[in-house]
Amino acid sequence: MATFLVIRTQTGPEFDPAKPLEEQTLWLEHAAYMDELTEAGFFLFGGPSVSPRVPFAVWADDEGEIRRELARDPWHESHLVIESIEPWAIRLRSPLLGDRV
Repeated sequence: MATFLVIRTQTGPEFDPAKPLEEQTLWLEHAAYMDELTEAGFFLFGGPSVSPRVPFAVWADDEGEIRRELARDPWHESHLVIESIEPWAIRLRSPLLGDRV
């Protein structure tokens, strides 16, 4: 497993920048899916930063696995679009994270 930095943007055709995340269509389905991936250890950390960017640290075998998994997200391509996926060698980390990263 390797760590990747994934950048998604809130630029899909159904994302309404005038509304908060919780008022977007399919919010509950998207949130449940993201929680499921987090509990499974796929997402190490992440969340919205400066709009429209949404960076995530992901633990996966390769970019293909990331793309396949994110394609299952109810917001994939409708609300969130993958901007980039790149390997990320994390050299500095808090000891509170343990050995996962």
